Amino acid sequence: MATFSINTLGCKVNQYESQQIRELLEQLGLQKAESPKKPDLIVINTCCVTHVASAKSRQYIRKAQKYNPDAAVIVSGCLPTVEIGELSAPAKNIHLITNRSDLAATLSRIATLEPQSPQSCPNSTIKAKNSLEIKHKNEPARHSKLPTLTRFEGQTRAFLKIQDGCDGHCLYCIVPKTRPVVRSKSVDTVLQEAQALVQAGHKEIVVTGVFLGAYGQQTVRRKNWPNQRNNHLADLLDRMAEIPNLSRIRLSSLEPADITPRLLDTLCKHRNIMPHLHLSLQSGSNKILKKMCRQYNADEFREKIALIKSRLDKPAITTDIIVGFPGETEDDFEQTVRLAKNVGFSKMHVFSFSPRKGTAAADMQDKIDTKIIKKRSKILHKLSTELGQQYCRQFIGETAEILLENNNDQLYGRSERYFKVFIEKTHNDTQTNQIKTARLTANNHTGMLGSII
Repeated sequence: MATFSINTLGCKVNQYESQQIRELLEQLGLQKAESPKKPDLIVINTCCVTHVASAKSRQYIRKAQKYNPDAAVIVSGCLPTVEIGELSAPAKNIHLITNRSDLAATLSRIATLEPQSPQSCPNSTIKAKNSLEIKHKNEPARHSKLPTLTRFEGQTRAFLKIQDGCDGHCLYCIVPKTRPVVRSKSVDTVLQEAQALVQAGHKEIVVTGVFLGAYGQQTVRRKNWPNQRNNHLADLLDRMAEIPNLSRIRLSSLEPADITPRLLDTLCKHRNIMPHLHLSLQSGSNKILKKMCRQYNADEFREKIALIKSRLDKPAITTDIIVGFPGETEDDFEQTVRLAKNVGFSKMHVFSFSPRKGTAAADMQDKIDTKIIKKRSKILHKLSTELGQQYCRQFIGETAEILLENNNDQLYGRSERYFKVFIEKTHNDTQTNQIKTARLTANNHTGMLGSII
């Protein structure tokens, strides 16, 4: 095989793992195909967090078969790892990775060997139930695991996965079934990978994980942690921030209990750790949070917000909210609205609840009418825009450091606090992946406007 393509769906963790797949295939001598329709090997890194994501993943598989029926297709990611009846029996050349630990070896074998039939290999074993994967006992795998990254292709900001897995079992979430093993990278491995990404030219690294606040722990259940507190993430960030030429560190999603005085001490100590925290709320109602099996309540969320604002200067706080969880009354929804206004989120990611096959919430009673869910979702989307504009308004007339990300028709970038800044005037030496100081002049629903100083 000579060429490959990778199609990625889902979260930052999936995007990171696709970069690992790319590096492995390049190490094996393959090149990225110029035409996405005609590669020899197609990898589809799937997502199944929602039924929509699952449907999109299956659509990618069908397209791969249609446009290049002779290509070998590797279906990795979350969808093949759960048995919820959303993947039919694989067709010819479709290889389902039902066990993540098999991915590197399977990629290595398929990328370097000509396809062999089961009849021609008497010592092979076949996963007949879910996969056409053939393991040759007389041919040891060239790679037993995916490599660490040396660059994050196609993006100025590099994602760096330091943690994987969740055993929290929130009632609406299928992730504990797709990634049940909670584990973390060693500090030395994280630091080496971060240094390599900086050497590749990345000025910002986004530290990510399935449950980032559980870094260094073997479970995400805080009641099982020593002292029910975890300082491993703060200790790691303390060392990462000292890496030469690493201009920015940004944290992906955290939960309220992850915000400790120790973590905030670290953020205050290092200017290259961005004053932007994404805290998943999901609901402002204690009743709904308890039904979801979240590890906090609304009062604890408010306390953490107050702590953050007492330590950081005008921090950007973003969040996730689920609308229409079973049993959510009008009063429950109003509690969410009031809490959002009280916090003043700079952005809210609003998700309309839909039953996810394979989760406990799919079988719950007290379903909310879809018309009510749409109405509430519309209210929160509008509120998110209003709160975002209100947050940005306080910076008009001030300056911000902008990491430039696009240099096509409109140059823009991200500020320290993550909001977009569209540049009014450009200079001949202005290119992407530069950090420039801009004076912020106005804001609208798409972001702020600024001019480079």
